[in-house]
Amino acid sequence: MIHHRGRLEVICGSMFSGKTEELIRRVRRAQIARQSVQVFKPLIDARYGITRITSHNGQDFEALPCADSAEIAARLLPETTVVAVDEVQFFDHGIVALAEQLANRGVRVILAGLDLDFRAEPFGAMPDLICRAEEVTKLHAICTVCGEPATRSQRLVNGEPARYNDPIILIGAQERYEARCRHHHVVPR
Repeated sequence: MIHHRGRLEVICGSMFSGKTEELIRRVRRAQIARQSVQVFKPLIDARYGITRITSHNGQDFEALPCADSAEIAARLLPETTVVAVDEVQFFDHGIVALAEQLANRGVRVILAGLDLDFRAEPFGAMPDLICRAEEVTKLHAICTVCGEPATRSQRLVNGEPARYNDPIILIGAQERYEARCRHHHVVPR
């Protein structure tokens, strides 16, 4: 089934907010509607396996690992009408142009990723993608300190908050990150 109009959907939020779970839900619904779907993920994210995206609650879906946006473009099949990309913040800025090109061609593009890095600063191409999207869904986790809605990803190193100058990209899950609210998010300078 081809779409009459392409569109760009962005699912964003902190770690543990359900971004991948929501992406998988949308992809499964597209499959039920007999749409041709391709799912991509960054090659550097092998937490739950190389060829699957997996939510923290265990839902998973087959995905093609790619090093950059050019590889996604090269692996696209002509019959694909829905393109989904998980952990989109890890891709180069070329992902913005690719998403726009696909949507302009009538493809439904679903992107999920962290909108903020561990320092609570805009992450990668996410600000551009959010601005260009027809639909933005911002999900919240639960702060591990106070139980309020969490919008930030607290990186921990030996149980202590990571320092501001630490590397931006460090793949991990509960062993390295916690969801935190604005008040309890700490980044020592």
